[in-house]
Amino acid sequence: MSEDKILTEKEAALYMDEISVSGMVMGLDSIKELLRRLDNPEKQLKYVHIAGTNGKGSILAYISTVLKTAGYKTGRFFSPHIAIPREKIQINGRPISKKDFCRILTRVKDVSDGMVSDGLGRPTVFETETALALLYFREKECDVVVMECGLGGRDDATNVIPAPLVSVFAHIDLDHKRILGDTLEEIADCKSGIIKTGTSVVSGIQYDKVKKVLSDRCMEKGADLSFTVPENVRYSIKKQKFDMPGHKGLNISLAGINQPENAAVAVKALDVLSQKGFGISDRALREGLEATEWFGRFTVLGRKPYVIADGAHNPDAAQRLKESLEQYFPGEKAVFILGVLKDKEYDKILKILSECAVSIITVTPPENERALLSYELAKEACNYIGNVTASDSIGEALETAYILSEMNGGCPVVATGSLSWLWRFKTAYEK
Repeated sequence: MSEDKILTEKEAALYMDEISVSGMVMGLDSIKELLRRLDNPEKQLKYVHIAGTNGKGSILAYISTVLKTAGYKTGRFFSPHIAIPREKIQINGRPISKKDFCRILTRVKDVSDGMVSDGLGRPTVFETETALALLYFREKECDVVVMECGLGGRDDATNVIPAPLVSVFAHIDLDHKRILGDTLEEIADCKSGIIKTGTSVVSGIQYDKVKKVLSDRCMEKGADLSFTVPENVRYSIKKQKFDMPGHKGLNISLAGINQPENAAVAVKALDVLSQKGFGISDRALREGLEATEWFGRFTVLGRKPYVIADGAHNPDAAQRLKESLEQYFPGEKAVFILGVLKDKEYDKILKILSECAVSIITVTPPENERALLSYELAKEACNYIGNVTASDSIGEALETAYILSEMNGGCPVVATGSLSWLWRFKTAYEK
């Protein structure tokens, strides 16, 4: 491939936009064929594979940061992105460069064009990103790759990988019901599809119905399964502590009452990796956990008043956000700035958050065709709370929130809903 044929940054962005139009196609046939034509890069890497409803990204961040701290070249692949699309593909916390992204995407596009010429469908944007990531990680000879399922598990493009060193499950709840199923059992069955023969499986706290599905699948596949929960949790908005069997006094810097649970799952997965030959010292474990950062998960942007960004994009996450606020700010209510996507259960999110809100300000997540318009969300919010404002911009919403916070004794300001607009909020706040 000659240099003059490599996609420019603008051409790469246009191509990704073009193939985004086809949306999401579940199933592995297309990604398998794409990777076959790319010489199967997935077969030459070692993996940690993560599925679940809420907490996948945080668990990925803990595991990959500890592995990096322990000296391993660690790839990580996740979605959605927060600031730039390239950040979904990282090695040791650094996003793939523009040059490497364009170069490898050119190769993937050429192969995709060949598939179309042969009468096959063009791979979706997520399949393209998955293939690009796997090629990049193989090229850079990563010691281990930590991958987060995009959606579901069994039919997710990331499930094309061979049996991972460990399969990890964050909390499973109702979400994406139109695609994954209407019940917890159906959703858990779909997500448990990442469990492969002979692998090790680690899970966090789950409903009994979910536990049974995971247990049955592990028995079927001959996989060992362990559930884990943190002990002696000491909650704090600045630094949280917890214990685990064999690990006392672990510290994490991420806030949110669910973070000790996520970190405990990560620690158990790291223990499994240690048993499989990865050298992870106690010092690397502790330093890595404490150094872990993950934007949009009860991220404190400022104080006086507290300004918090949290991607509570479904009812379960909204409930955890509400409980976190009650833990850190007992007796106080918050001003919420809320922007959601129209395919989410925003009525349930509103019902939960209204119980701890003095006011809800709605925004339209920018540059997202799935965004629910602020005035439509405001109309729905009026069913749950009296003080509702629809804003035309994120900056306007933030200014209004400051005024309302001051009127209510300096109560917290919380930007929440879809992760897709929270980076814009952070930028507006910093200005």
